[in-house]
Amino acid sequence: MELELRDYVQIILKRKWMIVAIVLICSMAAGLYSYFMIKPVYQATTKIVVNRTATDASGDDLNLNEVNANLRLIDTYKEIIKTPAIMEVVAKQHPEFNMLADDLVKKVKVNSVNNTQVMTLVVQDLSYEKAAKVVNAISLVFKEQIPTIFNVKNVTILNLADIQPAKEPVPVNAKVKLNVILAFVVSLIAAVGIAFLMDYLDDTIKTEADVRRYLELPTLGHIARMDNPEMGQDQAKKALKVKAGEVNV
Repeated sequence: MELELRDYVQIILKRKWMIVAIVLICSMAAGLYSYFMIKPVYQATTKIVVNRTATDASGDDLNLNEVNANLRLIDTYKEIIKTPAIMEVVAKQHPEFNMLADDLVKKVKVNSVNNTQVMTLVVQDLSYEKAAKVVNAISLVFKEQIPTIFNVKNVTILNLADIQPAKEPVPVNAKVKLNVILAFVVSLIAAVGIAFLMDYLDDTIKTEADVRRYLELPTLGHIARMDNPEMGQDQAKKALKVKAGEVNV
């Protein structure tokens, strides 16, 4: 049997309170979990630029081939940063981080900015101050170690992370509104699906419309529902009096 649009609407309206309850509970749970249970994570970033080599610095202006060479060199530098040659030095110089070289490798993310000569180093931590100190230390050590690896000085730090910023750092995972909206949408879809599933599994006939729909037969009569027991008893007594030939007052 095919359902019409109004049948879908009726199914939803019939179980509207169940749908509302599921959506409210899931949305509130997502909001409370996001606000109280998720620990804030802070992010600190530095930027590094790969520029002309030391031997060419005093020569003519940059040409296109040199820029392209530097762009290709960035991919190499991105891999070098996340190697023990850099991270072991950072771990040795900064024992206060209480992190091994492998821990630092997992913590730092290196990206290039839109096919430019700029690289960004990103570190996330539960403490913004620690994240800033770690990413600054990695950037400085990388700049120091590159000349010993490539025998060139073509790395310049554009900016270090501010350890004590003027504004309070905002956690990068503080997405309470987004989580609530996602929970609202997902729970609404799930609740509507449950409503249709319950209606599909319910094969009982409750109304005259159900009789016409499922049996395609007309209804000749029906038994009225008596919600008030006292009313039912009164009507029963009246019926007995009429049957006995008494006058019903």
